[in-house]
Amino acid sequence: MVIGPNGEQMGTKKLEDALTIANFAGLDLVLMNAGADRPVAKIMDYNKFKYEKSKKQKEALKRQRENNKEIKEYQLSPTIDIHDFETRRKNAQNYLEKGHKIKVSIRFRGRQMAHTDIGKDVLLRFADALKDYADIESQPKLEGRTMIMFLAPKKEN
Repeated sequence: MVIGPNGEQMGTKKLEDALTIANFAGLDLVLMNAGADRPVAKIMDYNKFKYEKSKKQKEALKRQRENNKEIKEYQLSPTIDIHDFETRRKNAQNYLEKGHKIKVSIRFRGRQMAHTDIGKDVLLRFADALKDYADIESQPKLEGRTMIMFLAPKKEN
């Protein structure tokens, strides 16, 4: 089955005839569907076809990347110092402004497990410091020795 350069169906042709028609038009014969019981070939400019196909793939990848915003993880500790806290807050703020989500975690070591409430306070203080830029997507919860909280950028009204 041969399809012409303008999309019109030219019917079933022999390979030699189809190649002759394509050469006469100054175009290429491209096999579109080889697996069918009647293979489909189209007369077109193959380089233009490849270019448009790669352009569509790049555009789809760009849209996919926009939809799947990255999640950045920030690790804090129950005994975090003020300067370290502020540095992580500023970095998280910049990341939130770009529209990405944030995962904030605290890993408890040794006897710190007895005082998970201190870690929860640190996470809530971190969320409170970023309240102008982010909403809490999931409240702090303890999973093993790690307490995790997710922050999502604020929706623009």
